[in-house]
Amino acid sequence: MEFKDRLLKKIELFHKAKILVIGDIMLDQFVWGEVWRISPEAPVPVVQVERESFLLGGAANVANNLRSLDAQITWNYRK
Repeated sequence: MEFKDRLLKKIELFHKAKILVIGDIMLDQFVWGEVWRISPEAPVPVVQVERESFLLGGAANVANNLRSLDAQITWNYRK
């Protein structure tokens, strides 16, 4: 059996998986736009922002990806 076939077989069993994900829940921010010059004060680009997007990051992204594969996800967090 090829690696690809074994991997697909494992993915099919994800609905039975119970996986513990430990880590931080983060929110990733992406800034989309055009760089129109480099700042004279520091070597950083000056961006004309066109839009922003926010996506899950850190362990939250991992848990979300596992959930998309039908793994069982349970959240437990502390304030």
